[in-house]
Amino acid sequence: MRRSRKVKILATLGPASSEKSIIRRLYDAGADIFRINMSHTDHARLRALVATIREVEAEVGRPIGILADLQGPKLRLGKFAEGAIDIGPEDVIVLDSDPTPGDRTRVELPHPEILAALEPGHRLLLDDGKVRLRVTEASSTRAVAVVEAGVRLSDRKGVSVPDSTIDFGALTEKDRSDLEAALHAEVDWIALSFVQRAEDLAEVKKVARGRAAVMAKIEKPQAVERLDSIIDFADALMVARGDLGVELPLERVPGIQKRITRAARRAGKPVVVATQMLESMIQAPVPTRAEVSDVATAVFEGADAVMLSAESASGDFPVEAVETMDRIAIEVERDPNYKNIMHAQRTEPESTGADAISAAARQIAETLNLAAICCYTSSGATAMRAARERPQTPIIALSPVLHTARRLSLVWGLHCIAGPEPSTLEDMIHHACRIALREGLAQPHERIIVTAGVPLGKPGATNMLRVAFVEPEA
Repeated sequence: MRRSRKVKILATLGPASSEKSIIRRLYDAGADIFRINMSHTDHARLRALVATIREVEAEVGRPIGILADLQGPKLRLGKFAEGAIDIGPEDVIVLDSDPTPGDRTRVELPHPEILAALEPGHRLLLDDGKVRLRVTEASSTRAVAVVEAGVRLSDRKGVSVPDSTIDFGALTEKDRSDLEAALHAEVDWIALSFVQRAEDLAEVKKVARGRAAVMAKIEKPQAVERLDSIIDFADALMVARGDLGVELPLERVPGIQKRITRAARRAGKPVVVATQMLESMIQAPVPTRAEVSDVATAVFEGADAVMLSAESASGDFPVEAVETMDRIAIEVERDPNYKNIMHAQRTEPESTGADAISAAARQIAETLNLAAICCYTSSGATAMRAARERPQTPIIALSPVLHTARRLSLVWGLHCIAGPEPSTLEDMIHHACRIALREGLAQPHERIIVTAGVPLGKPGATNMLRVAFVEPEA
């Protein structure tokens, strides 16, 4: 199956989409890669979902990527003696390390690392921002805060600390266990939640050892401030707008989304735009007009993928949500402005042979109106360089490594094919032509362009570009 769009669709699996028949329907509707949320998935269920996706993959004959999204640290208040309290502006409340159930004057904050990081003037956002506190006094064991907004607070509500850098790693014990299980199940991507600094990715990468690529979820102000160093260290980024919208003023999120997508493209790293894209389709068969515009904006920005969360995981219309996102993306990519925007955001290639060849391949393909760009890639780097150019010409990513082809299913514009690597340069050219013809991306007597590394099989050595004629099959 060949998609008629360049941007990819990442669909989350859950109670509404765990059966094989539904996963197959989601793929047929347009899902290119599936997300498994480890906040709601045990290891047995993880293995079952991966096995089911691989069965669908075998049926459709195309590589399908799988992303395991780690939960990350969950920061919560303690409990109240009566289960909840009523509060109002200017009320004062103490947050401390005492486990005694709280009242209107105090409550436990069972996270000494937060208490150690708080300073006067820092904000505390509780219950997804519904309650806002401002710290007036702080020590290592207690903080005094004044209520700025909110009317009620109940047990175990979540805590966000947008002004504080918390001194803990992004991996909890649960995350470490989930990471090992995901790697054992051979997922293709690991998403790390609540990244604050590039160093947070180090432990995941050390454990993964290349078995899965690592995606940094940008959902905290500290990550936005350190975006450049995180991009350097991560394999991909996710604009996690839900928590960004809690920890930062909502009106800043669209600008930050643009900044992240453009910075990731300049670096040649895939970027996913996520959260509440078609939120109303959890319960309705059609989205709002604003949601359609939101998805369109991400596509116009050149994001590699757009993501569905609860819409496909637990909503009433999971397949319809994917179909809707597919239609929006196709229509945007047909818009005359789309081509102009992709061209305007194109950056100069880096001073490497591989980058120069990728840029030249795009220019030659568009100048000569070639049918396809065929990239032979072992590690995936060559194909991602080709995608960074955002060419009008279809890109075929040919890899002898199935895991690489699956991982590349996240990347803008790549039509991924896994198969044995040809033994000679001429075999490579003939093989690329046959694939382009078989996949419907080229017709007999049309021309394609082929990029590869010579000698064959040497990763990171893209140094060859050749224009080839597609011969009719005998």
